[in-house]
Amino acid sequence: MSDTKNNLMEAFAGESQANRKYLAFAKKADREGFTKIAMLFRAAAEAETVHAHAHLGALNGIGETAENLKAAIAGETDEFKNMYPKMIETAISEEEKVAERSFRFANEVEKIHAQLYQKALDGIDHPQDVDCYYVCPVCGNTVENAAPDSCPICGAQSKAFSKVE
Repeated sequence: MSDTKNNLMEAFAGESQANRKYLAFAKKADREGFTKIAMLFRAAAEAETVHAHAHLGALNGIGETAENLKAAIAGETDEFKNMYPKMIETAISEEEKVAERSFRFANEVEKIHAQLYQKALDGIDHPQDVDCYYVCPVCGNTVENAAPDSCPICGAQSKAFSKVE
């Protein structure tokens, strides 16, 4: 792989991480009453997204929707079969309970994401009967059309779920 491709991959990862970090910083600033600072963090996060998308585009990393679904399925599957199990084992051996919980939640949700992507791919030529998705703010569990009474992964209540349309 060329140095430029490696640089694009590194830049994509860095910009993507900055986006997520700044959004977390914005939530914290909002909770602390710093609404203008939260707004700045959200604006910077959006700019980092612009950068990340440009880098991904330069890598030819955005294909047709069916290709993108296949890539998403492969990525999610690798995470729950390979990446997170190793991380869980390490967290257990190092007695890092908070990290273990985080990894376990993510591992379970990645399985769900792979299933949802597969369902979308299988029905790509037919309209899906999905009006919206709901996402658990604790573990990331993602469900179609209606939030469960309580999250089967972490136990969060239905009212905590965020609706995504």
